[in-house]
Amino acid sequence: MSTFTLGGIHPPEHKELACGVAVEVCKPPQRAVVPLSQHIGAPCKALVEVGQRVVAGQLIGNPEGFVSAPVHASIAGKVTSIEAFPAPIGRMVPCIVIENDKSDEWAVFEDDPNYMERAADVLKGRIKAAGIVGMGGATFPTVVKLSPPKEKKIDAVIINGAECEPYLTADHRVMLESPKEVVGGLKILMKVLGLNRGYIGVEENKPDAIEKMKAATSGDKDIEVYTLVTKYPQGAEKMLIKSILNREVPAGGLPMDVGVVVQNVGTAYAIYEACRAGKPLVERVVSVTGQGVVSPKNLKARIGTPVAQLLEVCGGLKGGAVKVISGGPMMGFAIYDLDTPVTKGTSGIVVMEDNQIVHRVKFNHCIRCGRCVEACPMGLMPLMLSVYSEKGLYSDAKDYHLFDCFECGSCTYVCPSKRPIVQQVRLAKTMVKP
Repeated sequence: MSTFTLGGIHPPEHKELACGVAVEVCKPPQRAVVPLSQHIGAPCKALVEVGQRVVAGQLIGNPEGFVSAPVHASIAGKVTSIEAFPAPIGRMVPCIVIENDKSDEWAVFEDDPNYMERAADVLKGRIKAAGIVGMGGATFPTVVKLSPPKEKKIDAVIINGAECEPYLTADHRVMLESPKEVVGGLKILMKVLGLNRGYIGVEENKPDAIEKMKAATSGDKDIEVYTLVTKYPQGAEKMLIKSILNREVPAGGLPMDVGVVVQNVGTAYAIYEACRAGKPLVERVVSVTGQGVVSPKNLKARIGTPVAQLLEVCGGLKGGAVKVISGGPMMGFAIYDLDTPVTKGTSGIVVMEDNQIVHRVKFNHCIRCGRCVEACPMGLMPLMLSVYSEKGLYSDAKDYHLFDCFECGSCTYVCPSKRPIVQQVRLAKTMVKP
């Protein structure tokens, strides 16, 4: 088994709540709120007007820059408004609101059973047109990852099946229920990048998924399935590359700097659907789980579905529920409005009960115990980033490699003083330039 060397933690997994529950199709929402910005980069420009009828899969948002991704309607119906709504990350973003007319009419897609015979540029164009982004939560436009500068020679692509965040099981279920499609997405990526080596990394706490992936790749000598040690944050790109290829991404660098492209399991599945069936990214599997949910499930939900509907399908909230998180508990965001819509990056909805939350009005001083340094997978000094940010010395925080922190939350998890280290890092990043 493989793993990264620096830091890491072992928070309670709680995967058992939903890992054994097969994916259930969630009915389309009565009203879909489709954000024009569901990705890192420039937001899209609306291509529709209020009062216009659209069908599912229709292009409704056009990318305004290279680092961007198109947006499609997830239901059929009339556009009732174009206005700002809260996104899962907390800020307001422009959205297209569609009222469902119950027809469930879809745009016409091109089914192509011979998709692997197409030129790499054709497949890349389909991925771009489908609006695919990183579905593990980062939401980086996939086509940008597939367009490295000529001087960056890519020789390996990794499918990230680690799903190391506690509670989340969406990728686990996709690997169990659609292994051939995931492998199909990997093969498309290999062809687009002109590679003959592909890897799939899965944590050891998913033995059934490992078995499925190995069965789906049997006979493919160019693809290797790696069993990874269960250790958070094993699924982070830089950790995954270290674990599988023993390559270290340099400070301030990207995976392409060491010749690697990493894509999520859900992303690989979406790539297969786009290139095989011409289907844009308008739905995804979401884990709705946690001790605060009556019946945890894995739901295939349309983009724009309100979180409230997902919770209703799962039997609603228990009486002790106090916090709803979009994403996982380590890197996700607590949401304040249950009408917040599902986006391309919504990997899970986790509901925590009151007895799971550490309530502290005021955090304590750093005691210099060094636990955050031991836990940091990037080899940083989180205590210094935290203290400098707290004092408003943001430039000094930058000197401690502020932007090499990817906010995994390991430091905050182990801090005995319960300091909000990740929040302080995020604040410092907004106050200085990279």
